[in-house]
Amino acid sequence: MAYQVLARKYRPQSFDEVIGQEHVTRTLKNAIAQQRVAHGYIFSGHRGIGKTTVARILAMALNCRAADKPTPTPCGKCDSCVEIRESRSVDVIEIDAATNRGIDEIRELREAARYRPARDRYKIYILDEAHQITDAAFNALLKTLEEPPPHVVFMMATTQPEDIPQTIRSRCQHFSFHAVRFAQIVEQLRDIAGKEKINIEDDALALVADAGDGSMRDALSIMDQAIASSSSGKLSAQAILELVGAVPASVLEEVMQAVATDSAEQVLRRVDTLMMEGQSPTHFARQMVRFLRNAVVAKVAGGDSPLLQISSDERARVGRIAQQFSEEELTRFLQILLRSYNDISYRADQRFHLELALLKLVHAQRLLPVEQILSGMEARPAPASAAARTAPARPVAAAPSPVAAEEPRRAQASPFEQDRARKSGGPEMSAAQPETGGAVAVSESSENEDAARAARQRVLAALENGGHRHLASMLQDAEWSIEGSELVVKAHAAATLLEMAMGAEPRRIATAAASGITGRPLRLRVESAGGNGSNKGTRPVAAKGNGPASTGRERAADDPIVRRVQEKFGAEIRTVIDYRDKQR
Repeated sequence: MAYQVLARKYRPQSFDEVIGQEHVTRTLKNAIAQQRVAHGYIFSGHRGIGKTTVARILAMALNCRAADKPTPTPCGKCDSCVEIRESRSVDVIEIDAATNRGIDEIRELREAARYRPARDRYKIYILDEAHQITDAAFNALLKTLEEPPPHVVFMMATTQPEDIPQTIRSRCQHFSFHAVRFAQIVEQLRDIAGKEKINIEDDALALVADAGDGSMRDALSIMDQAIASSSSGKLSAQAILELVGAVPASVLEEVMQAVATDSAEQVLRRVDTLMMEGQSPTHFARQMVRFLRNAVVAKVAGGDSPLLQISSDERARVGRIAQQFSEEELTRFLQILLRSYNDISYRADQRFHLELALLKLVHAQRLLPVEQILSGMEARPAPASAAARTAPARPVAAAPSPVAAEEPRRAQASPFEQDRARKSGGPEMSAAQPETGGAVAVSESSENEDAARAARQRVLAALENGGHRHLASMLQDAEWSIEGSELVVKAHAAATLLEMAMGAEPRRIATAAASGITGRPLRLRVESAGGNGSNKGTRPVAAKGNGPASTGRERAADDPIVRRVQEKFGAEIRTVIDYRDKQR
């Protein structure tokens, strides 16, 4: 007998032998036992996970001659079962819908379905790749599929169920097949290797299962190829890596170690070595994406999480990498590589795009959050990795970054902070004072009062400029205070009025203004201190010279932010447009 590949030789012949699709096999077995067999089925899912196999087993269960009625456990020995297994049954017609997709072929099928089966109980049509059938052909099948003869059963297998018209899907029972889990593929491969008397390492089994990507047929095809490549009957992990063109997990770990130590040169050297060995940049980028995804999972859920469908050796590797980076850094790395992987797949100079992506990983650790930059806060030092802590100190010849260049200035009181303290009527905040022996310490409560006064002026002005004058008038005579990370405003107005006036937009404006004036993020909490909502206060004053008689140019010139921009960029005021005058 001619040689049979493993995928055909070990094809399941009963529902119990199908792995990874318990939800499908259980339902079909119960339906047969309860004699609730439908006239149409759609089996959809990933390639190589058992759609056509389950359709054949279902046909055997319906036509098995060992019982006087359909049975969930076909014998596999009667003429019907043997002929269905060998794809030569007269009453079980398998049609390749990719080539028989037109209306003429469906018309012939519809005419033949009227006649009773030649021998078996049911005439069964198995349409493989059913999504290839044209719309006109599907329309021709509608009436037959909705009310077929009692002896006809349709089974459609497809990898793209969304391409099948809804009118067809509504007339059939739809079973969605799952990708086979990593552990189930490994166990099945180990069992087959034992039957074939093949000595294969556990790491090699894991590599074959991972290359299968959830498909049992793909994994068996790779294993069949690996067996043919070995003359000694023993398969190692290195042999599998060479066969599938994969990069060892140790190389992926080395690349991330170089990223942790900011060694861009080492990253480029490793990429050059891989390219000289003939590795594919696309395949390597895909492996890096999977490796970083596993590192993120290990960081979030732990190295022993069942979400990691990898070997024990790779679990240890991703666990070590997860310890060296924060969750935010790993997420940023994964996002960078996912975007770069799309570019690499469709570009001519794939190596250059791969090198650029890995260099982005090295430089990504130096980035500061936008919120931190806008709020003017000092950058927190990134946690040093284990390799960086143990590595000897080395001189850095590169030019200082813009953040480092700003450090001396941050030690002094900025004009923005001086202006803020001067306008609030209180002393300058101690955080902006240089550390001298004669400096007068300001108490924390005094600082909070000064900050609250400054925040009040800025918030009220921002609300007026944003068109929320009524809310600014309600908060004019309120009690303002800072409690921890919250700006508390107790207004003399009814709670209902405050709730109606304080919408999402004014809250955003007020929060941004308060955070900008205090130099740290603040949450806004507006409470009612009682009262009927009457407020006879005047309109808030944003800054010195901002009264009714003052001009817009004077108010703009005295604004701390405008002054800061002028100092930093040497800018000058050309035109001033006062939108408050237009709103009156």
